[in-house]
Amino acid sequence: MDMLYGLFIAPFADFGFMQRALVGSLMLSLGACPVGVFLMLRRMSLSGDAMAHAILPGAAAGFLLYGLEILPMTIGGLIAGIIVALGAGAVSRFTIQREDASMAAFYLISLAIGVLMVSIRGSSVDLMHVLFGTVLALNNEALTLIGGIVAVTLVSLAIFWRALVAECLDPLFLRSVSRLGSPVHFIFLGLVVLNLVGGFQALGTLLSVGLMMLPAAAARFWTVRVEPMCVLAVLIGFASCIAGLLLSYHASLPSGPSIILSAGVVYFASILFGTRGILRARVIHHRHRTA
Repeated sequence: MDMLYGLFIAPFADFGFMQRALVGSLMLSLGACPVGVFLMLRRMSLSGDAMAHAILPGAAAGFLLYGLEILPMTIGGLIAGIIVALGAGAVSRFTIQREDASMAAFYLISLAIGVLMVSIRGSSVDLMHVLFGTVLALNNEALTLIGGIVAVTLVSLAIFWRALVAECLDPLFLRSVSRLGSPVHFIFLGLVVLNLVGGFQALGTLLSVGLMMLPAAAARFWTVRVEPMCVLAVLIGFASCIAGLLLSYHASLPSGPSIILSAGVVYFASILFGTRGILRARVIHHRHRTA
């Protein structure tokens, strides 16, 4: 029992920074994983990655003006993300270019601008902090910010749930029968940006999308219904955060990558053993052939 306590409980019971990291990462999972499910169902998974890079110039602007301060970098990242989301959406709707192409163009430009801005004033350490985050350095201000983002996300999902599900299935039908068709698309993009900005505080711009997408992708191998998929994605996110933080603590590894790799392990396990995974499909196929 003492060994189990030392492995699983003591790191969180004895150290305040581990407690804040746990609370922050669990809150991030609660808000980001359901958003990741809708991104995946809308076939916009790579758009999430693009948006994660898009917030970098705004965060870099906050860093240039105020240093590694949470609030200025967050506001800057939020503004940059919204500008890129609206700009890419407008290009796709008013020109011949599709949204994935316009998003890719905006994200590449944003990433280059952001890296240049951080490099002008900061060191390589500052750049690594912006790109990969410091979940073990979360303070009360950051936790409050993440908590507010999660609350806004959950309330918005509850209000627009049916419209979001309908847009995943048939966006053209939704626009033909409801005025929410176009607004809900931009509301959803706003939720993506919000959660990526929240994840930026803990995991940085390059890893925040991992916590959003990997649990969602893993959950897809276990269920086809949206509600259970969102719940399962959150639970996978919770497990990944706990496992990643424990791995980081005991093996002296970077916390952010440890969390994402833990989610990656669950993803590959789901590919193999999920109810819609490879092994299950082969068993069913074998039974049909022998029947």
